[in-house]
Amino acid sequence: MPARRKPATRKKRSAPRRPNARGVRVALTVNGTRHERTVEPRVLLVDFLRNDLRLTGAHVGCDTSQCGACTVLVDGRAVKSCSMFAVQADGSDVTTIEGLAPPGRLHPLQEAFRANLGLQCGYCTPGVVLSAYALLRDNPSPTEDEIRVAISGNLCRCTGYQGIVRSVAAAAAMGHADGAEPTG
Repeated sequence: MPARRKPATRKKRSAPRRPNARGVRVALTVNGTRHERTVEPRVLLVDFLRNDLRLTGAHVGCDTSQCGACTVLVDGRAVKSCSMFAVQADGSDVTTIEGLAPPGRLHPLQEAFRANLGLQCGYCTPGVVLSAYALLRDNPSPTEDEIRVAISGNLCRCTGYQGIVRSVAAAAAMGHADGAEPTG
């Protein structure tokens, strides 16, 4: 009889990853507040945010991860939340547009969008603002080309991008690219 191999030891995780009859337990911090939920493994992060947490700033625009309307920050990085499962965000810090500034106030970048006509219908705006926020945090003085590259994953059918680029450049020029963490 062949000798049995000793099973490999695994590092224990704080939340189980295996689905059970009720789903998978996830714990993540969204806009500064820790949330623990049981979700089906197939639930997208955008659906978790919108349906479970009632944070509707991330929009579902295309269902193919092409438009960027669902962009959020995951551990500080701009991510299309329709292309990420909620279980993949387990243990992460997530910032949505609702958490960029205190309730009832606008972040300076949002103010720049308002002042420079960087939005029209507003559907793409949350994703564009969060992509621009990530850019300005990493590069406080971007060129116009760098701004255009940073927002290239966000489609806008209304503005033609001139107002968006002008808004991001204005925020950078006014020193609003200070890298301050979102306050939500």
